[in-house]
Amino acid sequence: MLSHLKSYNPTHLPKLPPSKCAKIPLFDLVALLLNSHCPPEMKKILLLNKKEGETPLEALENFRAKNKKYKDAKEIRMTYAGRLDPLVSGLLVILVGNAVHEKEKYLGLSKEYKFSVLFGFATDTYDILGKVHSNILTNIGMKELEKKIKQNLKFFTGKFMQSYPMYSSKTVSGKPLFAYARAGRVVKIPKREVSVQSLKFFGMRKISAKKLLENIERRIAKVRGDFRQKEILKIWRKELKSEQGLPLLKIADFKIKCGSGTYVRAIANDLGERIGIPALAFSIKRTKIGKWSKMIL
Repeated sequence: MLSHLKSYNPTHLPKLPPSKCAKIPLFDLVALLLNSHCPPEMKKILLLNKKEGETPLEALENFRAKNKKYKDAKEIRMTYAGRLDPLVSGLLVILVGNAVHEKEKYLGLSKEYKFSVLFGFATDTYDILGKVHSNILTNIGMKELEKKIKQNLKFFTGKFMQSYPMYSSKTVSGKPLFAYARAGRVVKIPKREVSVQSLKFFGMRKISAKKLLENIERRIAKVRGDFRQKEILKIWRKELKSEQGLPLLKIADFKIKCGSGTYVRAIANDLGERIGIPALAFSIKRTKIGKWSKMIL
């Protein structure tokens, strides 16, 4: 487990002179970071692999339950830095001890994601865990769609204003946007400036309606809590119940490097709007935060 921890910072060690920290072998340094005998207040960072279906809190609790040194040490404070939607997998930074007081610093780090966009459907959450509100099962060819994608990538690089998804935790008048959405209330959706350093397109693939439905059912089944799963699955089954006459659906694969606060699922939705075809984030995996790209679980 320890061998997968890539990055560390001498400031997160016990009080040792920097010269001595630099001479500690990598394995010993990692062991020092995670040593159960270190003072609870020692700054530490854990890099977890949040699984698809988990919330960040569930990922943290599952880690603590599986690791005796953290499970038994109730006095050690732990928190996660940065939210990830239930169906987003990948790197999650956990702060331990005094590091919890520096949460804002870690929230501001740049992020990298691999993500896929499904064309033909749009939902109210901008991903598969939402109600379908628009569908166009177009017969547009792969090459034509690729051309349109490449033509529009420029609108999603650099600095630009991005609207928060209605299903997000952004607060308006003290309430999260998703609370208004669930209540059917209309509010003015705020925007913020986001920064995308790079957005790379890797190509297209196809999926049948049958395979798509199987994929959606399997992945939504992993999600616990109330995310309208039964209602959403009913809608997807209705949309995809008959394969006959449906063209193969198209999925595009991307990699993005962006600043803090960028909603990748919003980029998927907005890309579809620019092209003129409904689209949603089919899958998202966070692969890097700041300099960290390896996980210990």
